[in-house]
Amino acid sequence: MSGVSVADRGKLIWFALRRGLAHAAGRLAVLRVLQLFRWFSRGDRIAIAPQSLRTADPTRASEIYAGRFALAGKIVVCDGRSPFEMEPPSADWAAALLGFNWLRHLRAAESAASRANARALVDEWISLQGGWHPVAWRPEILSRRVVAWLAQASLILADADVRFYRRFLRSLSRQVRFLRWTAADAQDGVPRLQAYIALTYAALCMTGQLRSLRGATRRLSAEIDRQILADGGHVSRNPGALIELLADLLPLAQAFTARNVAPPPALLHAIDRMMPMLRFFRHSDKTFALFNGMGPTGQDLLSTILAYDDARGAPVANATHSGYQRIETRQTVVLMDTGSPPPLALSADAHAGCLSFELSSRQQRIVVNCGLPATGKGNWRHLARATAAHSTVTFNQTSSCEFYDTRLLRRVFGTLIAAGPRRVVIARDADDHAEQVRVSHDGYAERFGVIHQRTLTLAADGTRLEGEDIFLPARGEALPAKAPDEFAVRFHLNPAIRATRIHDGHGVMLSLPNKDVWTFLAHEDQVEIAESVYLGGRTGPRRTTQLVIHGHARRAPRVEWTFAFAGEPQPAAASARRGREQAPELPF
Repeated sequence: MSGVSVADRGKLIWFALRRGLAHAAGRLAVLRVLQLFRWFSRGDRIAIAPQSLRTADPTRASEIYAGRFALAGKIVVCDGRSPFEMEPPSADWAAALLGFNWLRHLRAAESAASRANARALVDEWISLQGGWHPVAWRPEILSRRVVAWLAQASLILADADVRFYRRFLRSLSRQVRFLRWTAADAQDGVPRLQAYIALTYAALCMTGQLRSLRGATRRLSAEIDRQILADGGHVSRNPGALIELLADLLPLAQAFTARNVAPPPALLHAIDRMMPMLRFFRHSDKTFALFNGMGPTGQDLLSTILAYDDARGAPVANATHSGYQRIETRQTVVLMDTGSPPPLALSADAHAGCLSFELSSRQQRIVVNCGLPATGKGNWRHLARATAAHSTVTFNQTSSCEFYDTRLLRRVFGTLIAAGPRRVVIARDADDHAEQVRVSHDGYAERFGVIHQRTLTLAADGTRLEGEDIFLPARGEALPAKAPDEFAVRFHLNPAIRATRIHDGHGVMLSLPNKDVWTFLAHEDQVEIAESVYLGGRTGPRRTTQLVIHGHARRAPRVEWTFAFAGEPQPAAASARRGREQAPELPF
């Protein structure tokens, strides 16, 4: 808590109080007793239904028809009861159920039974929770439901009688009004932007909401400008945010065109910036790097989104606004986290992974971060956000960020980052033989008087990655004499890799699934093979291993290590090493 300023603490408390008051006032606004004052016109119609880019599985329709709801990694069998009457097994399951994104599976079945089932389930929700529900009417979930109902309107309203049609529109209009009241109080980041996206969808798709389009567009544009950075990254620094937002923004741009309305420039410019960043975060195996809350990559959705990218150009190498660096030579890719934590209110999912990196070659992931699972994130979040869960250096068994965790604010914001690296210095260099990135951060400076500097040098043929970790004094000419100085340099490995110790403990042989062999050399240091866990796979958490170099910064202020393909040509290795040795240290 000491890392949070008085001003930031006051802002958090005020936002929590305002959100609570707005939620209470909004609850009154949707009570049935005030229905006489609703602004619903019998002339309201669904003008267009936006496209849904998320893939659907028609086999899931039969499960839903049988009352078996498999959502967010949990399964609930209703046994003849409404799913909205069941006790949710987890908060994620409840959010998935009440967001109604599963309607797309019923639509994919293309049958009269699935259409009737969709209509019956929507009608049940209106009867049971359409007046009020503490979870269903949260703006983060409400916005997902509004978009799902609009996108699947043809499914829900097919063969519907006039009574249900009006009942559906009345409920949808009430939800849109409530969302307009509470959108600003949605969780900052992707959920808040999705709330403004939902309001813009409603203004375009519902004839009775068209009068609100100008205001909705203005608020949407302002939120896009605030959240989408100049290089196309998201302000939360989570690569997965780009996939989630583009899945909504691309159909939204089409909806403007369908209504013969020019899309706002902020929307089009944001899409143009975000598309290249999708390629930036992709490894050689087409999956995303596991930084700052990224979990398993939804390949189907990602491929659908990338089909809209007409340019298909090479990704940028230096994403300074987002805080990432990319080195790519031949078929080898290195991605590195070189950014400070996001703003306080947006840091609930951010990780303490500054200077961590991931390595892939020939469609094989080699070095990874632990990541987060697709479901059950709450069970792993505390461990996954720590520096030790990333392929970087931990100092004195602590994280480079300090987490702000109080029971008072956790329910509203989650666990925020109170302090972390504030000054991150980056330098890039390249020649015909190698490409190099050198970065320093001060995340340990205040507590331990240490600046961590890391240099990565990738040979031009992609067969050798040389690294160097240096511990510089933050103040004075030497490290503090009495301060603890124990460090651990960690390299988490893809669970498909088999690691075997070589060279009297100074090296490890890495056998990849495609039969390639890489070696890891710690040069002057001993390397330990320890247990780890990989959370970023589509099949859930998996056991894996990590390579660890332990030491003391005063005794060994410099650690050198190398990942090399077993058949690497010697000249490329020598050139890469010479370029690294001649590079000066970053000034701090």
